[in-house]
This record gives sequence, structure tokens and C-alpha cells, in this order.
Amino acid sequence: MSFVFIPIAFLWHPNWLGFLGVQPYWPLFWLLPWSMINGSINGLLFGLFLGLILDSLTLDNNFSQIPGLILCGFLFGRIKLQSDILVGHFRYGLICSFGSFLCGTLYLLQILFRNFSESNSLMFISGVKNILAEVFLTGFFAPFICSQLLRMFKFSRKKF
Repeated sequence: MSFVFIPIAFLWHPNWLGFLGVQPYWPLFWLLPWSMINGSINGLLFGLFLGLILDSLTLDNNFSQIPGLILCGFLFGRIKLQSDILVGHFRYGLICSFGSFLCGTLYLLQILFRNFSESNSLMFISGVKNILAEVFLTGFFAPFICSQLLRMFKFSRKKF
């Protein structure tokens, strides 16, 4: 059920949660705890599915979010759960920041390769600004959201 809220948050992107006109990278909030519990292969598959859904929702079909989400899903699945609560919360922020940086960089590289002939430094500078703002916001909100989702996923896994 929580998987449905990702496209909604991606399309809704409330302005009051933004910084410099950029939103956090919403898919990573769900992908991190889910991949940590279910493993790297499942994280890779759900990164693919999540990328397909988000790419189908965007109007610009020239660039894809799939490579970054697949890589993040696989890497997040390799991370083991830790018993220390306080370190775990900060760790979610750092891991989601790294994932956001990875996804944003892969997306920016697609844009730069596609527009290589007409690329200028202003496009690169604004892309880096957007990536850094997204990394900051994703890392800031990840401890709050990921810890709640991880608790929910653990509870639902024990239930079944």
C-alpha cells in the first residue's frame, strides 16, 4: 500500500518542503527501508519498477530515472540493519543523501550527453546546484521518514 504513495508524493511535491525550488528525492525514502529488509535482488527489481512508474509519469521521455534507482536498490539491499537506534537514524540520512547524489548525477549525465553539442557551463552549474539541494533535503528528511517506514515494513513482515 505504501508503494502507491511514491508517485503521489513525486507528482504532488509540496513547495513548502522544497529548498531553492528543489524537492527531496521521494523514491529513496521508500526504497531504502524496503531494500534493507528484503535484500539487494528485490531492491534492484523494485528500483526498476519504481523507475518505470516514475518515468511513465513524467512528460519528458528523453531521460530516465531507472539507472539510478536500480543501482540504489541494489546497494541499499547490501546494507544490514543495525541495533543502535540513534546511529541508525543518522545513517538513513547519510545513505539517502548518497543515493540522491548518485541518482541526480546519473540523471545529469544523461542530460549532458544528450545535449553535448550545445552544452554550456550554465546548464552544468544549475544541474549541480539542483543535485546539492536535493541531496541536502533528502538527507534531512530521511531519518524521519525511513525510520517510520522501516518500522512499518518490519511489523508487516512479522505479521505474515
